[in-house]
Amino acid sequence: MTDSDLPAGGDSRSWTVDELAEMRAGALDDAEAAELWSHVRNDTEALAVLDALDRTKAELAGLRDSPVTPMPDDVAARIEAALAGERERAFPETAQRPQPVAPAPQRGQAQQPGHGQVVDLAQARRKRAKQLGWGAGVLTAAAAVVAAVALSLPTQSTQGTPLAGDSVSGSTPPADQPLSLRGTDMAPGANQTIGVENFGPFGDRAGLDACLEANGLTIDNDLLGVRPATVDGQDAVIVVFTSGELAKYRLLAFPASCDKDTPGIIYDEVVGE
Repeated sequence: MTDSDLPAGGDSRSWTVDELAEMRAGALDDAEAAELWSHVRNDTEALAVLDALDRTKAELAGLRDSPVTPMPDDVAARIEAALAGERERAFPETAQRPQPVAPAPQRGQAQQPGHGQVVDLAQARRKRAKQLGWGAGVLTAAAAVVAAVALSLPTQSTQGTPLAGDSVSGSTPPADQPLSLRGTDMAPGANQTIGVENFGPFGDRAGLDACLEANGLTIDNDLLGVRPATVDGQDAVIVVFTSGELAKYRLLAFPASCDKDTPGIIYDEVVGE
């Protein structure tokens, strides 16, 4: 998506979608990130794009477990024909050279790997179909979300507010490492949790639901991320839900010991206000 795809909002825009994506990914240096953030922190359209990037990150993280649509046979055949044609043009001498055929193994003798080994074309095609199908699924999901942003960006001048304390640069700890947060500055944990699915001591979604039920919480909004953390040194689990409002999220922190018989809440606020 380019800037020309976005709704017209005047000539004062000082950002592009690519720049926002680089800022959210931590690809800009501190000075560039700080300069860009100063221009977009109160820009409703820019905040909408950042919100869409967060949602895309969460949706793409879930594609690991999504079923893969295999590549159609006719598409695979055309790809193979195109590759064969390119190979012949690049290495014309191989087109005239007969290819060696490995002898069939004797009964009870396993096929030895090496030069001349016969490859099961159908098996190779299925493997390539799975790989290409997964990649196409990622690109399709990302394109769909970004296209939806282009169609739904607000044109009103209502001011938005970014996540309090949201980092504009730096790296997010790996999903298997707990965040280290202070109880007086929890909001940065939201952006570092979105797209992560690590239930930690809860084990799985059922464990999280048991903790919610123990605390009398019924949350119908979408789960954007969950990961272990420490809050002022206390072992915890950070959970982020959508709030139903643009660029705002419901951020909760529970003690690591929370379960159906052991309620407890460390933090429960909508961040971004």
